Amino acid sequence: MNVTRAIQAVEPVVPAGSTLQLILAAIIGVAVIIVLITWLKVHPFLALSIGAVGVGVGAGMAPNAAVTSFGAGFGATMAGVGVLVGFGAMFGKLLADSGGADRIVDALVTRSSVRTLPWTMALIGGLIGLPMFFEVGLVLLIPVIILVARRSGQSLIRIAIPALAGLSVMHGLVPPHPGPLVAVTTLNANLGLTLAIGVLIAIPTVIISGPLFSKFAARWVKVPVPEMFITAADQGLDENVKRPGFLATISGILLPVVLMLARSIADAINPGSTDPLNSALDFLGTPMIALGIAVIYAMIVYGRGGGMDRAAVSKSLADSLPPIAGILLIVGAGGGFKQVLIDTGIGTVIADAVNGSSVSVLILAWVVAALVRVATGSATVATVTAAGILAPVAASLGATDVSLMVLAIGAGSLFLSHVNDAGFWLVKEYLGTSVPQTLKTWTVMECLISVTGLAGVLLLNIVI
Repeated sequence: MNVTRAIQAVEPVVPAGSTLQLILAAIIGVAVIIVLITWLKVHPFLALSIGAVGVGVGAGMAPNAAVTSFGAGFGATMAGVGVLVGFGAMFGKLLADSGGADRIVDALVTRSSVRTLPWTMALIGGLIGLPMFFEVGLVLLIPVIILVARRSGQSLIRIAIPALAGLSVMHGLVPPHPGPLVAVTTLNANLGLTLAIGVLIAIPTVIISGPLFSKFAARWVKVPVPEMFITAADQGLDENVKRPGFLATISGILLPVVLMLARSIADAINPGSTDPLNSALDFLGTPMIALGIAVIYAMIVYGRGGGMDRAAVSKSLADSLPPIAGILLIVGAGGGFKQVLIDTGIGTVIADAVNGSSVSVLILAWVVAALVRVATGSATVATVTAAGILAPVAASLGATDVSLMVLAIGAGSLFLSHVNDAGFWLVKEYLGTSVPQTLKTWTVMECLISVTGLAGVLLLNIVI
């Protein structure tokens, strides 16, 4: 996401109603959605749609305005995350059908012990997540997560949580992700220093919220491995069939990573440059384009390496989309609900309430971002709001303190992902967990990341 566009997209919103009305509408709306899904067994897409419009009207928006807001959020989410999920499903199906996933999974399972496999997954999640948007990294890693859990015999949660932690930590704490990069720009922080400190904090944060937490999460939640990405090996068929080579397979997964990383590096070195190389990298490194190129790569390299003819490749692509139809609708509705909350102005109310506080600026930065995140479900909105409030304060701080403030905001922007976050529904549907199970695993993991990240910021503030 372009940093300027991200900042412009979150202008202060005039609250639709009184502060009490906004807060009550948001709390009641979230409660209604949870009750509809867990007790009345209403489909999440319908529950989110009802809840979103209800919250908008309850907060003081005109009914038509609430519907328009929901539609805008739904469309924006589908245009971004929806396309990525579609491309990711195609890539993952080709990866599985060609036998490429077997190559990677066999390497991971055979070269990692039962104890080290969660740590390996955390490392892979972190490396994939370093240059990538969370949603892109998730759709690329889901086939590997599911196949590793199935093949190793370990709990799905034990395998998934470390990989998700690696992705999420990098997304929230390490530039050049849009959130941290927006805060770096708004607060005029040193990008290199922020990146170095961010990685330093990210390592223990991934360890605590990933491999260590997954031990407890796997005891709390036991779910079967989803019947997705079934390979020849899983079906007990001949494992000596033609498969893509390991290097060719891993190159396909890393291709969008490299393209997005190259774009980020070029933007950091020559921000705003319009020379041909930067323009080309800016285009190729766009998440949708990078993942689309990966799909084309998979059609050619995985298809040929797996002995698939054109009909088989076409069938694999067609078969990849029906299973994700429900996921797309739920994620889109989550985005619509988030937009309604944003348009009610609840983020502005929270910002005004904490502005001028005498609390430590690092704690204040985290609290503002966390409150806006919980209220709106958007890490980007939380980051932009907190950075905008604290920009005058940052102007009087040293370079190290400003970088720590950026990371405190990033940590706060990850706090308490729940039903108003499209990412919550994406994880829930892919892993096949219920709403309470997703709250016990994904939501608790996000809280751990947020609190551990803040602790790292405060500790570094003491010693540097």
